[in-house]
Amino acid sequence: MAVSVYMTGLTIGLGLIVAIGAQNAFVLRQGLRNEHVFAVCLACSASDALLITLGVTGFQRVAAFLPWLDPAMRYGGAAFLLWFGARSLYSATRSSETLEAGAMGVSSLHRTLATCLALTWLNPHVYVDTVVLLGTVSTQFPDAGVSFAAGAVTASFLFFFTLGYGATRLRPVFARPSSWRVLEALIAVTMWAIAWKLLAGI
Repeated sequence: MAVSVYMTGLTIGLGLIVAIGAQNAFVLRQGLRNEHVFAVCLACSASDALLITLGVTGFQRVAAFLPWLDPAMRYGGAAFLLWFGARSLYSATRSSETLEAGAMGVSSLHRTLATCLALTWLNPHVYVDTVVLLGTVSTQFPDAGVSFAAGAVTASFLFFFTLGYGATRLRPVFARPSSWRVLEALIAVTMWAIAWKLLAGI
């Protein structure tokens, strides 16, 4: 029973996290740059683990008592994503020399983690997936919530570390400045699309 519930959590967790989003785009970018990859993957996975645990233990009930929480997360997250998208678009239009993998400036660990955590904790969709959806599904297993949560947490660690370190295989492609410009442009579009969905209430 515990193994079956664990696999259910693993499967559902992967299904929710695989969709392209702000977190995934950032992890992919860091992996391609080979910059603070372990720290970024760990920060994303640990954040998901905490949110999943909160969801399974009933944290979603807090939102019912804090009606301001949803709009605060929605508008705050949208503002950050709009800014991040603008920065990515700016990077896409920079000279080819600064877009080459070897010429790009390295961001500090502190700044990188701050951006990573902002993309995670200021995005209401992360709460919907981890706290609300997984928390709700976990109620189907009242006696095996720990196994379900463990499966979902495993999915998060497996996905982010695979994405971050798997991106290294794409480095030859991104040795061309044009590939970096396309990636940055796609990241900008992704961030703005998510921001629009937040503002539109989708």
